[in-house]
Amino acid sequence: MNNESLHQFLVLYTWFPLAALLFFMLLIARFYKIFSGHRTYFWYYGVVIVLFGIVAVRYASVGAVLGDTVTDIVSIIAGGLLTFLCAVLYHWMIRKNHQP
Repeated sequence: MNNESLHQFLVLYTWFPLAALLFFMLLIARFYKIFSGHRTYFWYYGVVIVLFGIVAVRYASVGAVLGDTVTDIVSIIAGGLLTFLCAVLYHWMIRKNHQP
């Protein structure tokens, strides 16, 4: 096993725990939407999983972590969308329920 195949394996391997964590977040947001009625945009967590999957496959195929503009743009979009989704979920679960 050379360094390139090890890099590809590790990049693709790290996507699976990330996808599992994001799927768990999707289930939390879905559960909260069902029982509270607030919009949590839980299906967009699936979009984030797919976007991070595209990033992982692209990084594994290119072989370089830096300098690929397309991958960097997709990664920024996925990170921004995940930040928005976490902020919305935090807003509805923590901020709105504990104000007097």
